[in-house]
Amino acid sequence: MNRRDFLKSGIAAGIGLGLSSFPRFAGPGAGGLAFGAEAAGLPDIVAVRNGEPEAMFDHGIAAMGGMGRFVKRGQTVAIKPNISWNSEPEQAGCTNPALVNRIVRHCLEAGAARVVVFDHCIEHWQSCHEKSGIAAAAREAGAVMAPSETERYYHKTGLKGKVLTEALVHEAMLECDVLVSVPVLKHHGGAGITASMKNFMGAVWDRRFYHARGLQQCIADFLSVRLPDLSVVDAYRCMVSNGPRSRSLSDVRLVKMQVLSTDIVAADASGAAILGKRPEDFSHIRIAHEMGFGQIDPLRLNVRRISL
Repeated sequence: MNRRDFLKSGIAAGIGLGLSSFPRFAGPGAGGLAFGAEAAGLPDIVAVRNGEPEAMFDHGIAAMGGMGRFVKRGQTVAIKPNISWNSEPEQAGCTNPALVNRIVRHCLEAGAARVVVFDHCIEHWQSCHEKSGIAAAAREAGAVMAPSETERYYHKTGLKGKVLTEALVHEAMLECDVLVSVPVLKHHGGAGITASMKNFMGAVWDRRFYHARGLQQCIADFLSVRLPDLSVVDAYRCMVSNGPRSRSLSDVRLVKMQVLSTDIVAADASGAAILGKRPEDFSHIRIAHEMGFGQIDPLRLNVRRISL
């Protein structure tokens, strides 16, 4: 079997964490090893399973070298979860609030002077903040919810994209010292998948341009603004069909997984694997890799696996 054939058959097997336990997600060869042997040193990816969101992040960030690897004393941290929808945590339309709470706490414990949580909600922002539980969770941990409901919080920014050459970008993303992307992993009817890259559509004022000019390319182009220092993919509950806004619990699976990575493309490639797909099945993941924003090939990654 050559390398290309191995990737086609092996990536969908998941990230080496026994996805055969979740047959709805497992692709060909489920339960096989999609990564090479674990290497010494700090990992590119930490994949955690079988825990609650807080515990999985505690173990995952410790394996990554601790939050102090990313956040220094006195810095401002911007956390970008998915708060797009007026939905409850059980519906898996938004990032798990317990995970957001825990990340905020780790940032402040590492010495952050200020932690800002932001997203440009699609549905009414106050309802999204409240029903998702994210606003309460973020504030309880000590973060500030950044306003995002009017255009004045977004600033024209040049991009080095092939299609997207400028955008109105939320000031929290532009002004922070440290950027953390915390998407919920789910199916998306347009992009195919919502993970860390797609999450940043909530950092722009006008999403309509993406859909008018080519959604997949624009998602990848936006990464030229800046890459996150850390991506944390929330796969505790996954909306596996009728995304991104299904209200039906029949579209949701309890997966109890989490992926942390310093590489946004690797984070999304791992998310694809959790859903039993190949990363190259999603054009924006492939395009971002080709544009040099990250690594799509899991055989090149240093991965750490943790089962709680």
